[in-house]
Amino acid sequence: MTAADAVPDFDEYLTSLGRLTAHVDPTETTPETEHLTAATASLGDMLVTDIAGLSAWVRDHPADVPVLGLAIGLSQEKLKNVLRDRFGTSGWYGLARAKPVELVTWLDSEFDLVRLLETQMHRTYTFADILVARAGTRVTATRAGASGRRIEDEIEDIARDLGLSYVTRSRFTGRNGRTAPADLIVGDEASADIVVAAKGFDSTGSKLTDAVREIEEMAEVRLPRQVVLAVIDGIGWKSRQSDLRRIHRLWEDQQIDGMYTLESLDRFRTDLTEFARLRRLI
Repeated sequence: MTAADAVPDFDEYLTSLGRLTAHVDPTETTPETEHLTAATASLGDMLVTDIAGLSAWVRDHPADVPVLGLAIGLSQEKLKNVLRDRFGTSGWYGLARAKPVELVTWLDSEFDLVRLLETQMHRTYTFADILVARAGTRVTATRAGASGRRIEDEIEDIARDLGLSYVTRSRFTGRNGRTAPADLIVGDEASADIVVAAKGFDSTGSKLTDAVREIEEMAEVRLPRQVVLAVIDGIGWKSRQSDLRRIHRLWEDQQIDGMYTLESLDRFRTDLTEFARLRRLI
C-alpha cells in the first residue's frame, strides 16, 4: 500500500477524531479541593469575622489569601491584577506578611469582604447554588465582554455627538490597498480619514498581545493623510507592560497620533474634533 492509499478521506478522518481530555468528576477530591477545604475550615474557626480577625488570619495563613479572593468573586488572575494595581505587586504572600491590616482593610473597603464572608459562611447552600457556582465562568466571560465593549461604546458616543459619519468594528484600507482592523472608522472604510483602536482589559492573556498587533498593523498600513488613535485602559495592561510599551512607542515615534485612557476621553474628544475639522468632516 502506498502512502497515498493509506490516507483516509475526510469523513473517515472526522469519524476517527476522539476526545483528548478525560471527563473530570466535579465531586472528586483533589489536592486543590483539600487545600480550599482546610482554608475555609480555619476561617470558620474564627469567632468574629472582622478586620482585626481577618488581618491576623492572613498573617498566619498568607498562602490562603486567594480564598478571600474567591469569597469576593476574584479568580487568582484577577486577584493578582487588583493587587498590582493597588499595591504595586501581585504577591499576596508578601503583602499578607508585611501589611495584613492594610491588605484586609482595602479588600473590605473595595470589595465588601467582611459582609460577603459573613453572609456566605452562614448560608445554607442548595444544589442549585452549586450549579450556579460551576456556571460562574460563563457569567465572568459575559461581564468581561461587557467591560471590553465599554471603551468602544464611549468613543462611538463621542463620534455620534460630533455628527461624524462612522462605522464600528470593521477594516479600513490604507497603503497599497492593504487593510487593517479598527474599532471605529470615521469615513468610508475604503477611504478612512480617522481610525481608532479601543482596547480595554482587566484580565491578562494573549488577547492583549493580539491587541498590540492590531494597532501595529494599523500604524503600518496607514496612509500619510490618515489619523490613527488608540484608547487603551484596564488594569490587565499593568501585568503586560511590555505590550503596553510597544503601543506607547508607536505614539512616541509618531506612528500613531494619540493614545488615551477613559480618564482622558475629554482630550480624545478635543483631538478627534480638531482632526475632523482639519479634514472638513465637521
